[in-house]
Amino acid sequence: MARRRSRPEPPTGWRRVVARLPIAFYRIGLGPVFGKRMLILQHTGRLSGQTREVCLEVVAHDGLRGSWTVASGFGTAAQWYRNLRHIPKVTIQVGRTFYPVNAHFLTAEEGADVMAAYTARHPRAARALCRYLGLDNPADGTDLFREAGRRIPFVRLDEVPPRCWR
Repeated sequence: MARRRSRPEPPTGWRRVVARLPIAFYRIGLGPVFGKRMLILQHTGRLSGQTREVCLEVVAHDGLRGSWTVASGFGTAAQWYRNLRHIPKVTIQVGRTFYPVNAHFLTAEEGADVMAAYTARHPRAARALCRYLGLDNPADGTDLFREAGRRIPFVRLDEVPPRCWR
């Protein structure tokens, strides 16, 4: 049976500064060093109305569809996730390019599919994520990575054609 552990709190102090360093790289024009693996999500604070930014890992990208899928490692309590629930029309930056996008929140089963595909591309990162979530190798044969995908909130960011952005 997989053991469950609550997620750690978001970083504070110097750990928060380190976690936000990629945003500084993007601001000085060095976003392309992250390739297509990271993006900056520019969203609006649901209470303050101010523009906020967070750097997120891209767990899936569909270039033909114009969509990027990201995960909320801190669950549904993450501020960016809560802000997207309130205002799903946001902007992302990938490299030096900005895209207007609409956020779509994936179901647990869709998340399991995303995580299974992510595991095939990044097995070490997927194992580390499972440890982070407190999942061990289940004795009953349950697919560990699909279970992790059911527990992680995933958001698909679909590009909006400029004439439709309102």
